[in-house]
Amino acid sequence: MGKRRVFGNIRKRSSGRYQASYLHLGQRLVAPQTFKTVEDADKWLSGVRTDINRGAWVDPRRADALFTAYAEDWLVRRPHLRPRTVTLYQSLLHRHLVPAFGSQPMGTISVQAVRDWNSTLRSVTPGAAASAYRLLRAIFATAVRDEVVLRSPCQVMGAASDRSIERPMMTVANVQALSEAVPNHMRAAVLLAGWGGLRRGEVLALRRKDLDVARGQVRIERAQTELNDGTIEFTLPKTDAGVRTVHLPRSVMLDLQRHLDAFVGPGGNQLLFAGRGAVSMRPRTLSAAFRKAREVCGLPGVRFHDLRHFALTMAATTGASTKELMRRAGHASPAAALRYQHATDQRDQAIASALDGLASQATITSITQARASA
Repeated sequence: MGKRRVFGNIRKRSSGRYQASYLHLGQRLVAPQTFKTVEDADKWLSGVRTDINRGAWVDPRRADALFTAYAEDWLVRRPHLRPRTVTLYQSLLHRHLVPAFGSQPMGTISVQAVRDWNSTLRSVTPGAAASAYRLLRAIFATAVRDEVVLRSPCQVMGAASDRSIERPMMTVANVQALSEAVPNHMRAAVLLAGWGGLRRGEVLALRRKDLDVARGQVRIERAQTELNDGTIEFTLPKTDAGVRTVHLPRSVMLDLQRHLDAFVGPGGNQLLFAGRGAVSMRPRTLSAAFRKAREVCGLPGVRFHDLRHFALTMAATTGASTKELMRRAGHASPAAALRYQHATDQRDQAIASALDGLASQATITSITQARASA
């Protein structure tokens, strides 16, 4: 017969070892291991009782759930995620998280294990490390709320921050050369990214009706996404700020008008950049053409996204405020826009020249006043 206690129950098994169990929330829960002595079993029950009293108890049955099962269920329970985000999360799970933690129970994944994993990933695949860590942190944040674990093991300082390398800063001549090196029907894509700061997906989603040549503006209301199965989708921008109107230089608008005349059908819904069969041009088609162009121009390290960086940096050098940059770029937070407000060498020289004029004027004034008082 089991021995009745104030909290929990201890009974001797046929093996000679002792089994501890307790009743909580109407359920009988058994210790995951047996104990050599009654005292050891009693210590374990005392620990459980303390956790319950201080609100630190977690259901051991849920903590035993394997990471793979919990993570996949976590993703299924988020139907609001954009298709592209789901694809990204699935890739991060299967490539980086499941191989490291998949067979482990949720309750056994430690801070040290996460720290070691993150350190290795940063050295082997630095580009994915921050994204993978953010996903792991989000999964465990839910696990804490679900009372699957008491505390998240994601406690690595700075692991969620992207450590992006400084991108090469292009010149006006570079952008012009790239626009001339791509095929003629893609020239406008380079100009829209290089002078309007549009993302690649925004460029490829544009229709004839999104351009107002007379007013010199382009309307961004959607973005193109290619899923893993090759399906092309047009979705709303990630944030409300992504829906915006961008004004372009007159010279660029003249190029866009020529593009409309030569490559786009008369209907308002006709795509600006179409592939075979009048379907949307695939991202890899534009990327492949851009890679060839950058080699021709002697710019092997430049990416298509660097055109956006150029456009927004140039906008910042005109004196655009953070709010104005946010609006032009479609950023929802100031943090993203601030990165473009660093001064280029040319802009810094212009500032120095302006200050020199002020300094010279101050010197002349000082000399004049000194002579007058002499």
